[in-house]
Amino acid sequence: RIVVFVDRGPVPPLIMPVRNARPLSLPDPEDLRSEYSYREKDDFYRRDPLSDDSDHKSPSSYSNSSRESSGSHQTMLHKSPRHRRPWRNQSSYFYRVPNKVVRYLCCALMSAVVLFILLLVRMSWISSSQLERWPKAPSPPAEWESFEFLKRYFGGLRTLVPRDQNIPEYPYDREANQAPKVDSTVTERQTTTLPSSDVFNPYPDYASAVYLSRYAAKQDCFLDSDDRIRIPSVHSYPGVPQGMPDHIMGSYDLLGLRNDICFERFGRLGPYGFGYGKKTGGIGAGLDGDREGAAQIWAETQEVTYRDVRWADVQRRCIDKNSARFERLGTDKHTAVTGENDRDDQKRHLESSEEPPSDSAPPRNLTSIIPSEGDKFLLPRTAVVIRTWSDFEYTQDDILYLRSVIAELSLLSGAEYTIHFLIHVKDNSIPIWADEETYERVLREATPPEFHGMGTLWSEGQMGFIYGGLPESFYRGLPVHGVYRSTFMPMQYFAHKHPEYEHFWNLEMDTRYTGQWYHLLDNVRQWAKEQPRKGLWERNGRFYVPSVHGSWEDFKQMVRVQSEMGTESPSNMWSGLNAGAPKIPGAPQSKVDKPVWGPLRPLHDDLDISQDPIPPTTYEKDKYTWGVGEEADLITFNPIFDPDGTTWILAEDYTGYNASQAPPPRRAAVITASRLSHRLLDTMHRETALQRHTMFSEMWPASCALHHGFKAVYAPHPVYIDRDWPPSYLAAVMNGGRNGASGGARTSVFGDREHNFRGQSWYYNAGFSPNLWRRWLGYRVDNDGGEEEEV
Repeated sequence: RIVVFVDRGPVPPLIMPVRNARPLSLPDPEDLRSEYSYREKDDFYRRDPLSDDSDHKSPSSYSNSSRESSGSHQTMLHKSPRHRRPWRNQSSYFYRVPNKVVRYLCCALMSAVVLFILLLVRMSWISSSQLERWPKAPSPPAEWESFEFLKRYFGGLRTLVPRDQNIPEYPYDREANQAPKVDSTVTERQTTTLPSSDVFNPYPDYASAVYLSRYAAKQDCFLDSDDRIRIPSVHSYPGVPQGMPDHIMGSYDLLGLRNDICFERFGRLGPYGFGYGKKTGGIGAGLDGDREGAAQIWAETQEVTYRDVRWADVQRRCIDKNSARFERLGTDKHTAVTGENDRDDQKRHLESSEEPPSDSAPPRNLTSIIPSEGDKFLLPRTAVVIRTWSDFEYTQDDILYLRSVIAELSLLSGAEYTIHFLIHVKDNSIPIWADEETYERVLREATPPEFHGMGTLWSEGQMGFIYGGLPESFYRGLPVHGVYRSTFMPMQYFAHKHPEYEHFWNLEMDTRYTGQWYHLLDNVRQWAKEQPRKGLWERNGRFYVPSVHGSWEDFKQMVRVQSEMGTESPSNMWSGLNAGAPKIPGAPQSKVDKPVWGPLRPLHDDLDISQDPIPPTTYEKDKYTWGVGEEADLITFNPIFDPDGTTWILAEDYTGYNASQAPPPRRAAVITASRLSHRLLDTMHRETALQRHTMFSEMWPASCALHHGFKAVYAPHPVYIDRDWPPSYLAAVMNGGRNGASGGARTSVFGDREHNFRGQSWYYNAGFSPNLWRRWLGYRVDNDGGEEEEV
């Protein structure tokens, strides 16, 4: 409703809203009292129920009349309003919660929120833990797992063809030809004539006039003391199975090994007890399956009863017969590494090792032969040290392996090699150094009876006593004197106690060779001796793939170019530095490698360099002559790679060096099977005992040789593979490190990419090599081979 007030004064017309307007009339006294009561009630309901002083506020200024803008029109002594009802009679909706209760409620609410957050964190942690333990999804298979298996490794004797007529299943020219068709089905035995085997003799003609004019006569060795039982000869067959794959890495021709013959199990292991029963002196294996050709082994000699042979006595008689052929004989006394007689003069040995070598002593490792007064050349002696442990369980296969090593390396060569067992006693509480009876008892229990008298005991506790003072880092939770981190510690001290040996072969119990041992080791030695030092360390760090790299001379020049100029290839991590950049003269190019020439010593460590060789000229002026004819201090069967920058988990395991500014230069060769010179082992011994330096087992010999300028050689022996790898891809994978090498970068095959070795015939975790050996012995492997396929 709109009401217009008109006063007598000059007021312009005004229109305004008025709430709850009433008719204009004079108020009645009763109406005034009722209106006052209404305002009082309305004022009561408008009060703030949460205000503590709401009872003392003035009445509300609200009025239904414009005249009541203030309370001045009311009498000063008006009647007091009615007393309002107490709070307890009011509705619960208007109850005011005490502050103390509110505080408790807020604290409870905050505590609940915090507990809820902690519960969420706890559940998240439990969920993450369960996910870690949950079987992870298998990673995608490696590229090589998609390659087809090769099928012609087990062709049989009736499929032999001459080497030059063989069409290998692998490798082949992928651009010009397709893969050879191979019939891998098992059919009935072929009716072709079984070829005859021949005696395999890799030894020099000891009876020739040329040999006798230079060396003393070699005396034959026998298995018995009456010189009646000769050692049976190993037999081989001419040719190779038709379609037999060729090796993919290394070379037969390069090392002087024969690849025009093959060995089968009876001709190779029959002379040592394979193929006839225990009653007649054999091991009782090889009596089932295909036995063709087994009778040819015993056509001229009788089966040997090996249970009566004592190899230590046989070997000692052979040494005595041929004593005139060698430089130093020594005592060959098999005592503990720290036996009772050794403890008293241990300090004297270490102190005497600090003295410079005597002028009267012949220089070591300068030549393999030394003239004597009668114009005859004396041969250096070599020890073959087989690493085993006291509770090792010897199988029939192990016995055959040991017999073949002793016979072929020591007896048939006229004691050019001497076989030793270096036996690890894992229980440090056994006092083998304190009691002779205890030592002999443990030694007898550690080896089969036929090998008694050939062993030397050692323990990790003794290594801690001999090489005390080494900083203990417990790298990867292992002690520095343990066999895993310091395999060569007992070998160092063994060489220190046996100065009569010029070189030491370190072999493991799981090493197998289908060929003849002397043929392999002697040819590897001769090839390593003829290698020049120029570019040697660079060649040592690469796998040789003949189908990709060509001849050895081509390979040498390729390595020189890669080292001096760098590489621009997908397999080189440094190739991306200049990707897309213009070739401007003087601009930074790919990272190149400085060639190793002479010793490469640590920056901040003082070494004993009294025996270190000095290069006769500069690297540029040398014509690949320095080092030719020099015996190698270290020979390995895998590349000697640079572990720096790789993912190899043991690259940082070096002890005692000052690495505050830079780590020491290092090299490593995986698998400890190698030949070490006495000079190298003695240097390792002195540096560990006197200067407190050591490194991981597979890194220590090569790195020590690098620091002192000794000659180290990787022998590229033939390596086979089980799948149809593209050769160029294989070469890129195996030499995927810095500048075409196998190491020096995260892309190295050593480390996270070691799975690429599983299908090869030479690596510590290879799966193909044990399968190949068992199939060769006639056993069934992965549902292939065995008697069903052979008969």
